[in-house]
Order: sequence, then structure tokens, then C-alpha cells
Amino acid sequence: MNRGPNSPGGVFSNLLPRDLAEKVRLVVLDVDGVLTDSGVYLGALPDGQPLEMKRFDIQDGLGIRFLQWGGIEVAIVSGRVSEATAIRARELDITECHQDGGAQKIRAIQGILDRLGLDWDQVAMLADDLPDLAVLRKVGVPAVVANATPEAREAAVWAGNREGGHGAVREFCEAILRGRGDWSLLVEDYVKARSDDGKEV
Repeated sequence: MNRGPNSPGGVFSNLLPRDLAEKVRLVVLDVDGVLTDSGVYLGALPDGQPLEMKRFDIQDGLGIRFLQWGGIEVAIVSGRVSEATAIRARELDITECHQDGGAQKIRAIQGILDRLGLDWDQVAMLADDLPDLAVLRKVGVPAVVANATPEAREAAVWAGNREGGHGAVREFCEAILRGRGDWSLLVEDYVKARSDDGKEV
């Protein structure tokens, strides 16, 4: 697999091989350490109600949108319950958002597969740590962020160059779509839809 740094000059090189990219129908994302940098901001409202905040990367969000526009389902599965995660999922129209404090991720994903009529080998997961290990060992395309634990990296077939919460999800989305040959067309469609007159630019 391509595990070296991206080549100079802005050329994307950390591709997912076409045979793996083309079989992906569902991308599962962990939250803490993948969609975020693992940091959690804890506080309280004036009435004493607990308040939790997380930092999400905006470029990750667009990468997720591109997956959705390319016909790939996206799910969030987290072992930590957080309203911030639910809010981010709603922003991105991710209906499969599952948070389980017991980190029973296999069960959650099996439910998604049953609803979508998919098999485990059609699933890609981007992860970072030990709570993800059981899933990484089961999915067709196990992937990790740059700062993943050694155990998670050992289970992966693709490793990114970006750390969790800092564009790692965007990097993986792009790797899948470039591997499928869909990235450039999606980019052009995105630009055309946002041009002044809706025509080619």
C-alpha cells in the first residue's frame, strides 16, 4: 500500500488501489481521533448543565459530501456518546450515526449492513485506536489515520499521512474517489454548480 508522504508539488499520491476502491459501498468513520483530534472541551452552562464541544475539520466535511454524491454511504460509529457528534452528523446528512458507550461497534455496523443489504467486504473504515480493532479486522478496507496506534496500523491496508481531526477523513475520501476514477468529475460538477451562471467554467 502507499504509505509514504504525498509527492511534492501538490500531487496526490496516497491512492487506494482501484480493486479496493471500487468495492467500497459504505465508509464507516470513528469520531474521536478520526473526525476530531481526540480533544474534548468540557464545561457547563449557567444552569449547571454539562456542555461538551469538539473540533471538526471543515475540509473533512466536503470530502464526506463527495463520497455521498459519488453514491457511497457514510456512517459514523463512536464508542462515546456526544451531542456534538450528533450535530455534526445532522449537518452532513449522515443518518447512520451510532454512539454506544460500550463501544459495541460490530453490532452497530451489522445493523447498518442489514438495512443496506451490504456485506462486510464492501465496507471501508477509517480508525485510529484499540476500540476500532475488531472492526478493522472484519471490514474489506481497513484504514487508519497517520497517528493511529501500532495495533490499528498493523490491521490496516491503507494508512494516511494526515492526523485525526486535521484532514485525515478528507484524505481518505479523496483516496477512495481517486482510486475509483471519480474524483475529478465530482470536483468539476461541484465547481459548475457554484459558478455564476451554472455553465462550465
